Amino acid sequence: VQLVESGGGLVQPGGSLRLSCVTSGRTFSSYAMGWFRQAPGKGREFVAYMTLSARSTYYADSVKGRFTIFRDDANHTVYLQMNSLKPEDTAVYYCAARRPSASSYSSPATYDYWGQGTQVTVSS
Repeated sequence: VQLVESGGGLVQPGGSLRLSCVTSGRTFSSYAMGWFRQAPGKGREFVAYMTLSARSTYYADSVKGRFTIFRDDANHTVYLQMNSLKPEDTAVYYCAARRPSASSYSSPATYDYWGQGTQVTVSS
């Protein structure tokens, strides 16, 4: 299973970025997807999650109302639309895939596959 992220970069506070995570068709039909981030000196933090059916999405309180996770079935891509970015959003962002599970979607340990990460820097 391969996950390839892109879309990171430098943006001013209040700006927007859209991250992409390209997967294979098999991954898309078998795995639920999440986004995490890791700032320097900190642990990996949950950001957003979409169930396998895509009927439900969940967000960390810190990004709720500003970030949106969604997917494009035709291109096997999961996106993270990030608006109203703040300096504290600066981190390496990772997409991750896991088999449907009753375990906590916010725990990195419950995910089976990870992308390589993409850097997001919010600074003026």
